[in-house]
Amino acid sequence: MKKRLFNVHPDVLRLGFVSFLTDVSSEAIFSVFSIFFTVIVGASASLLGLIEGLSDFSASSLDYFTGWLSDREGKRKRFALMGYGFSTVAKMMLLIGSSVATLASFRIIERLGKSFRGPPRDAWLSDVADESNRGYAFGIHKAMDKTGAVLGPLVAYALLRIFGEGMSTFHLIFVISVIAAILSVIVLFSIQDRPGIPHERENMFVAWKSLSAQFKSFLIPASIFSLAYFSFGFLLLKAYLVGFAVQDVVLLYALFNISFVALSAPIGKLGDVIGRKYIVVLGYAIYIAMCAGFIFATEKWQIIVLFLVFGIFYSIDEAQSKAFISDIEKERRATAIGVYNFATGLVYFPASLIAGALWVFHPAYAFLFAGIVALIALCAFMYLKPWKER
Repeated sequence: MKKRLFNVHPDVLRLGFVSFLTDVSSEAIFSVFSIFFTVIVGASASLLGLIEGLSDFSASSLDYFTGWLSDREGKRKRFALMGYGFSTVAKMMLLIGSSVATLASFRIIERLGKSFRGPPRDAWLSDVADESNRGYAFGIHKAMDKTGAVLGPLVAYALLRIFGEGMSTFHLIFVISVIAAILSVIVLFSIQDRPGIPHERENMFVAWKSLSAQFKSFLIPASIFSLAYFSFGFLLLKAYLVGFAVQDVVLLYALFNISFVALSAPIGKLGDVIGRKYIVVLGYAIYIAMCAGFIFATEKWQIIVLFLVFGIFYSIDEAQSKAFISDIEKERRATAIGVYNFATGLVYFPASLIAGALWVFHPAYAFLFAGIVALIALCAFMYLKPWKER
């Protein structure tokens, strides 16, 4: 019996440390990207919406394929390594140039790595976690993940504060991010694989038929909700419009992640106790309330509160939706998570496009649309009851 820290398998913490380093890297970049792209480089908000929509789709475009491939081969580590490695190489593009084309290409290409590594890694995590505290294990992993997302923006803030908001400072942020990404790959390479049960003869398209009816019913409200889930960059732009300086917007991003880290594990444990379905409902309800808040927010303190609320929602959506899928899909978890990520990511693209188009008329329209769609998704979840065995 391996010694356990925080009452989870040691590999949960090791995978969490990989995600921590990756998020230090990624979030240092993403915390400044929307402002850098629109304010410093001079791209439009509508182009940002297009790029963010494409990057969201890119982040899930390979999920079904890699989830199926991981389940077919019974391997997790190999595909996770490839995904993390690809993202690291993509980040090196930022060291080459800062044109609109280069930044747009980086944003889309880097997310392909996330798509490739996601399902194998989440299935790996599900396999090493005990069934009795799976939500807690996912929460611990995501808390470590988002601790990196707290540190990354703080690093960016400190550099902007010390050296100013010039191009050389952004370049330094990018250099540090690449170094952290390389370290994450080295740590992952040192972790022993936890193979799943191979399904060697299963066709990729036939694999869909073998997934549970519960999972397929959950996919409907999840996909509807994704239409409301536009890029986080628009929240940062809203903060900028209310009056936050660029470096303060970075701090808001860190604040959001602090909220996520503080509540991720407790919410996971709460889901283990009361049932995951209530946590999913809570997530939808919080998102609706947050959208309403952003419609009427005109003061800085209101924006701060809303970023904290968004951190609560995100801790549910990022970790507990995967735990919920692991509960209702016993055999082909990587495939199910891959299908979920692909389907929701496919909808993220028009979501950000719609948000960008509505933003041109008035930012409130984007948040109003998101709130209405999220309410429809909540109703669909309650009607379909995907937690019930078919």
